[in-house]
Amino acid sequence: MRILFATGGTAGHINPALAVASYIRENYDDAQILFIGTADHMEARLVPNAGFDFKTINISGFKRSFSPKAIIHNIKTVIRAITSKAASKKIIKEFKPDVAVGFGGYVSGPVLQAAHDLGVATCIHEQNAYPGVTNKTLAKIADKVMLTVEDAKKHLESKNPVMVTGLPVRGELLNADRDFARTQLGVPDDKPLVLSFGGSLGARPINEAMFDILLDSAENGRYYHIHSVGTNGAEFLDRFAEKGFVDGKKGTVEVRQYIDNMDVCMAAADVVVGRAGASSLSEIEAMGKASILVPSPYVAENHQFHNAMALVNRGAGYILEEKDLTSDALAKKLDELLSNPAILHQVEENAKAMAIIDARERIADVVVSLAKK
Repeated sequence: MRILFATGGTAGHINPALAVASYIRENYDDAQILFIGTADHMEARLVPNAGFDFKTINISGFKRSFSPKAIIHNIKTVIRAITSKAASKKIIKEFKPDVAVGFGGYVSGPVLQAAHDLGVATCIHEQNAYPGVTNKTLAKIADKVMLTVEDAKKHLESKNPVMVTGLPVRGELLNADRDFARTQLGVPDDKPLVLSFGGSLGARPINEAMFDILLDSAENGRYYHIHSVGTNGAEFLDRFAEKGFVDGKKGTVEVRQYIDNMDVCMAAADVVVGRAGASSLSEIEAMGKASILVPSPYVAENHQFHNAMALVNRGAGYILEEKDLTSDALAKKLDELLSNPAILHQVEENAKAMAIIDARERIADVVVSLAKK
């Protein structure tokens, strides 16, 4: 059984593909797996590190601008789209896959198109509630289309009926225990814990809005709070130090540059504040956490807004758009949730109801069934 995975660009595309590929490798002795990505994005590091064979094609996305620099880039992108499809066909003819799987990102486009042209079975997975351009195109030819959430269905013209599989969530998160996590963090049972972050790099608007909230919380101690400023937010650590924080800590507040024990922190949390990337939301749902989501307005198709609204429309979370984000607005949202245990509990239950904790197995079953046809 030979399986070809095509994905790249961001961890949100790559990690779910690796989770499924790892599951297949562990459970099917006859599985031979090859990944195709680009040489200059994180898949070039993550895929080989996970122990999978990896080949590259030269492909890029279009820039949505009419500046001279963007026009030149887009002309090169058109040329790369043609050459990358030819390169993909060469790899496919050599590897002879039984199925080709696309997990989004523009690298999936030429690979899946080439596989389809060569008569190879194809399937795609869409992480977001608003599909990307590549998957919108591929849905018209794919043998199977898998979605993280039902909401994406209305934005697709699919050749075949779509199926909701969810998005794989790391095992350590699924197995995390709230009481044990709070003991590890030193958070008492009678105090709520807020966890906030803006992604691994950080988000300046969230850091700015959180600054006064964290200072106030450190003084009054109404609740515990763990906040990550991100790898690009070092200046905020200095600002907190100027306000009396020692090694990022003051009172019931801890500020970190990066959260490297997310399974523990999220398990212990009562409210999560952050962006609305598909992976983060799947983790929030799987752990049944109430959330206040600040979608990034800088992503393609504004897909984080649609991701957030999938929760909001089901009473499973709250949204605070970046244009409306202030310390006062965020503090009000937090107070509303933390002062109403019944509402907090209902939001948690609604989030948990959205979770698909066997997403990895569901996706793998689709892939394997196509490969064995």
